[in-house]
Amino acid sequence: MQILDGKLIREKNTPLLIEKIKSLSFVPCLAIIQVGNRPDSTSYIKAKKSFAKKIGINEIHIQLDESVSQDEVINIIKKYNEDNSVQGIIVQLPLPIGLSSEIIINSIDSRKDVDGLTPLNIKRLVDGNENAIISATARGINQLLKFYNIDLFAKKVTVVGRSTLVGKPIALMCLNENATVTVCHSKTNNLEEETKKADVLIVAIGKPNFIGKNHVKSGQIVIDVGISRQTDNTLTGDVNFEEVKDIVEMITPVPGGVGQMTVLALFENLVDLCYSIRN
Repeated sequence: MQILDGKLIREKNTPLLIEKIKSLSFVPCLAIIQVGNRPDSTSYIKAKKSFAKKIGINEIHIQLDESVSQDEVINIIKKYNEDNSVQGIIVQLPLPIGLSSEIIINSIDSRKDVDGLTPLNIKRLVDGNENAIISATARGINQLLKFYNIDLFAKKVTVVGRSTLVGKPIALMCLNENATVTVCHSKTNNLEEETKKADVLIVAIGKPNFIGKNHVKSGQIVIDVGISRQTDNTLTGDVNFEEVKDIVEMITPVPGGVGQMTVLALFENLVDLCYSIRN
């Protein structure tokens, strides 16, 4: 069994990203909008801010109370849409109940949409447009696979999870890489049968240790997108690593796998947007 090490790839790619940033005539800035104080969201934002500092990018963290109105959030987004000193905007998801993620995300200028969730970027991804800004998680997984020379061409890929932020962009990315893609979710019958058919199994459902030995087969490549904090403060993925490690051929660890790549890809998206502005 081979570990697909996201941390290693990030360390190798970070100097290249820093050089691209240095070649710009301005210092890029990312606006991070957080509503509420979910511990997982705060943890993710902390990682983004730390990486931004490491690579020489400015960030603005706007933390709003859970009671904020939808119009107030949209007005803040519009402010940064019009601010030429800000090149990227991200709204940390999920949002509290009562706020529409779709309406709020759609208010982001597509030219500043670092997470690829606005209608224009989604359409570009669906169309296979090479200029699409795609979800940071999907981009990170794509880079991870390419680093380890895993070609998705004609492979059977099963994605477990269909969220707009993660599951669907991953499925579309795999389709654009000429894979045959199956998307499974909470209503899928005979999930174990479906997951065993895959050459590459990508799991993004947010249920710790949900995928076990009965879901996998020998020779599979398993990409675990999930990350959850346990009662003992350890982190675990959606895949029960200990159960499957002696069955599958390759697997991403949690932590140290997809999460590392997602943060890297988010800032690569930002820098791509900066080059679009410059050119």
